[in-house]
This record gives sequence, structure tokens and C-alpha cells, in this order.
Amino acid sequence: MSIDLRLQEKAKAIRLLIMDVDGVLTDGRIFYNAEGIEAEAFFVRDGFGLRMAKQAELLTAILTGRTSGAVTHRAKELGISEVHQGALNKLEVYEMLLHRHGLTDEAAAYIGDDLNDLPVLNRVGLSAAPADAAAEVRAQVVYVTTQAGGRGAVREVIDLILKAQGRWEQFVET
Repeated sequence: MSIDLRLQEKAKAIRLLIMDVDGVLTDGRIFYNAEGIEAEAFFVRDGFGLRMAKQAELLTAILTGRTSGAVTHRAKELGISEVHQGALNKLEVYEMLLHRHGLTDEAAAYIGDDLNDLPVLNRVGLSAAPADAAAEVRAQVVYVTTQAGGRGAVREVIDLILKAQGRWEQFVET
């Protein structure tokens, strides 16, 4: 089976998409003003992709080691109810998500960019990393996006999944 067919088969089986935040949903930079208030930037097309995923009944979840009010706000805006921040053991939270939704590893996808994402990336059915992820991560995932973190990587993975599942056409019909 060719790599493209293998990737398509993996994407077709996905029911849950889990994403890291820093370096995946954002470009990894954190801004602080003079008062120490934090701000992060999110890419609009990633957000639109997450809305498409929801419309296509794909479950979505955020799994991040940091805690940020900006992430809480963005997740609420996008209707992502599974938000797990401050997760020191991402694999433990991942296993809880699978159990909660009655899914297997093959039905889950994860997008991560750094070494702390590897335990989950090595378990999921479809592992993905942004183009600018750590080299060690890019070497171990099934799919490396052409887009960078915070610049369309999440949207690219969602598009891949929706196309593999035959759900893409509903979004491009005029």
C-alpha cells in the first residue's frame, strides 16, 4: 500500500481530533504587555476549519501543558468543549478522552509540535506535526503539514480528514 493510500485510510478512520496549542494552534510565541497580561494569536483559517470539523461531526479537543485564558476563550468561541490545559501527563488525558468517547487509538488524530507530544503522537491512528515542529517530532509522525503552526497546520489536517471521509464536498459546493 502506498504512503498516500495509507494516509488516506488512517484519515478515513478519524473520529476525534486532538490538538496541542503552542506551536500548533498558535505560532508558539507568547506576548506579555507591561502589566504581564498574556496574549496569543490564533489563525482564522484554523478556526474556520474547526467549525467545519464540528459541522461534519468530528469531535475536537485541546490538550496542552500550559494554561491560558486566551485558549479558554478561543475554545469557547469555536465550540470546543474538550479543553484540557495544564496537562503534565498528556498520555493520561489522551487515554481518558478515548475512554470517555468509546474510541480506539485508530479513531484518534493528534497534532503536536514538541517532545512532550511524542507519547500521544506515538499512540494515535493519525499523527501530525506542523512544518516547523521539532525535528524529532517531524521524524516520527505520519504526516507533516506544509503549513507552520499557527498558520494553517490545523486546517490542513482537518481538510485531509474531511476529504478522506468524503465530507469535503459539502463545504465547497456553491
